This record gives sequence, structure tokens and C-alpha cells, in this order.
Amino acid sequence: MTRILTMKPFNTLIMAVSAALLFSASASLADEQITARFRPDPANPMKNDFENTTPISSICAAHIPTQCRALGIFSLRDTAFSAVTNQPILANHENERSGFMVKVPSDWRDLQVTHANTGEIETVQLRVAGIGALWRVPRPPGVSAWEQPGFPWHRRWQDAPAPCQRTGHLAAGTNLASFFWLTPEGAGACSRQPSMDLSFMSLATMEYAYELRTPNPLSMSGGQYTGSITYTMGPGGDYDFGDVMVPNKNALTFNFILSVEHDLKVDIPPGGNRIELLPEGGWQAWLNRGRAPARLYRDQTFRIAASSRFKMQLECSIVMGNTCGLRNANGDEVPLQIAVTLPSGIDGRGSQAVMKRPLRLDGDGTDLFQPLFYVNDRPGTLHFEVLRDDMAGMLNQPGSTYSGVATVIWDSEI
Repeated sequence: MTRILTMKPFNTLIMAVSAALLFSASASLADEQITARFRPDPANPMKNDFENTTPISSICAAHIPTQCRALGIFSLRDTAFSAVTNQPILANHENERSGFMVKVPSDWRDLQVTHANTGEIETVQLRVAGIGALWRVPRPPGVSAWEQPGFPWHRRWQDAPAPCQRTGHLAAGTNLASFFWLTPEGAGACSRQPSMDLSFMSLATMEYAYELRTPNPLSMSGGQYTGSITYTMGPGGDYDFGDVMVPNKNALTFNFILSVEHDLKVDIPPGGNRIELLPEGGWQAWLNRGRAPARLYRDQTFRIAASSRFKMQLECSIVMGNTCGLRNANGDEVPLQIAVTLPSGIDGRGSQAVMKRPLRLDGDGTDLFQPLFYVNDRPGTLHFEVLRDDMAGMLNQPGSTYSGVATVIWDSEI
């Protein structure tokens, strides 16, 4: 006696999401480009972070790469930036705003990014973690104007003034130098006073480092998220160079496009879409000894790769209540129970492990599954069963075949 359930092939969805912080084509010279991306890595499934793909400037690329990697910071260069003094800088001035001073937005700032299609909103955090530039002064006195008793001029620029921190970077000529200092979280102004009067001072080619905190990509939908943040520049602004150093810009905008490339893939073995329900140990116990089986069932394994939240749905050729049914040639019907077990690392709603979770037509209980990390090519199981009470009528019709079609859907469109 054979009981057969045929099942349509699984609807396997592969979902792409890219988290990149990109530059708007209409951006002005005061705009900056930052790019990042999330793409699950089968070789490192526990690493579920955005990758910053923004090209970095020379300070982190060539001058202090080890420090940048250790601190998790990235550098950019603004070649359009310049600033020049509007009055002379006096030797040993007491008010730091009367000479060279720099204060950057080193505190964390929130910016919102919005999904282009769904309108979902996520938060990115950004802070400026370092600042540098090329400065120029008249000669005479040239670079020696910055020396102080017991401190050669180059040490005063190589060793940053508090609250800034040194990187050791300094490249200089007779009347110019390129420097770079780190700015700890929440740092205030950093300044230097010359020991000789300077008729002018100018800055060019600002180079700065930034640090990012990005959302959890596993909880984000696939697609692009865009947003921006603008910092003011000038006396009293986010970028503050004091009262005598006047920048050529009054604002700096960072434009973001977060791109998330998720993976949701389900594979079943060849022939796994045709399910034959059998009793425990087969039909011999019933045929030989008349022992009624406790149930008819089949467990069908599959393999899943998932980096994004998803839901599971059920469709039936024969509907019986909230599940699918099987029917014989006489029109007799029995309900079929279908459940799913997912691999560890994928939780259901309420942060519960997914063990024989019933699949129902109304989707209750399978409307949200959330990977805790990138689950790559791990086994799961679909459970098909006709319960003992529902099976009684089937045993009274030996030789008949009950069949039906059940479609199981994995869907990342939540």
C-alpha cells in the first residue's frame, strides 16, 4: 500500500542588498564620497559588517596605515579646501583663536539613511578622527617661527598639542609643512603659537580621518539606503579654525548610499520535490501482522544559505483548514501537517530556535526568521506527516493513493 505526496519544486529566492556609502552625482565641491558594502562572505560567515570601500587618501594609505587599521579609521583628502589669515599672527598670543587653531566634529553624529524602495530608515554614525593640512608661512622667518625654548619647531608639529594626539607624520620645507594629528572622541580645539610674528599663514589640501558605525546589515532589507549629513565650517562651526584663519567653504556634506547584498538560497537534493509518506519501518508491520501504523511521515532535508531575514509561506492545491490536504480517486481527503526545522543561527520571532515549526496557510509562526550571522549552506528539514487520527479512514481503503501538491516558499520580501 503506497501513500504518495508530490510537491512542487521550492521557490528559492536569492536576494541582493548592497551597503555602500556613495557620492551623489550632483554633489558640489563641498561634498564628500564615502562608499561601503555588505556582502556575506562564505569564508568568514561570522563577520557581518559593512566593508568600507571608499578609496583612502595617502595619510592612511602610505603614511600611517598601521595606525589607521588599528584604530578602524579611514582618510580622505579635500584638495579644494584652503584657508588664509585675515590678520597677522602675533608671537606667543594668549587667545588660541588669534592664531592657528583647529577643532573638528570628533563627537559621534547620527545620520539617517532611507531605503530607496521601502522607505525603511536606518542610522549611521560618523565622527572625524583626525585632521591635517599643508600650511605655509612667510620666509623669513619660515618654519623656525614655531620653535620654542627647548622644543625644535618640527617636534611641535610632529607631537600634537592636547587634546589632539600624535601620529608622527610631518613632511616639511623651509616655509611649509604637511602635518596630521588624531582627534579623540569629543576632543576640543588644538592650537599652536609661534615664537615670532607671522604676517600671514595659509592652509591647503585638508586631509582628515573619519570613523563609522554602521547598522546591523542582517536586519536590513536588500537594496540601497541614501542619506547625508552636513557640517558647518568657519568660526564657531563644526570645523573651526579660529577667528583669524578664514576657510574658503562654509559647509561640508557627506553623502551616503548604503548598499546591502544579501544571500537567501535554498537547495534540495535531486528528487527531493517528490515526497512519499510511509509509516515507521515501512508497511511490513501492517501487512504481516495487521499492526496499524502510528503515523505516515517523511522528513526531507534541504540546505540553506541566509544572511537576511525571511519568512516562509505555504500554498496548497487542496486546502483543508489552515493546511494542505491529500485526496484519493474517490474524493476522500485527509489533512497533511507540514513543519520546518532550520539550522542553528536562524531564530524565529521571539528569538526562539526553529524546531518543527508548523507551516500554515495564514503564515502564523513563520512570518519572520532572522539569521544571527551568515548561515552558509547549512542543513534544514521539512517535516510532512498525516496524524494517526486522520489516517484511520485511509487504512480502510487499501490500494488507494492519496496525493496533493504543497508549495513551500522562502521569501525575503518582508
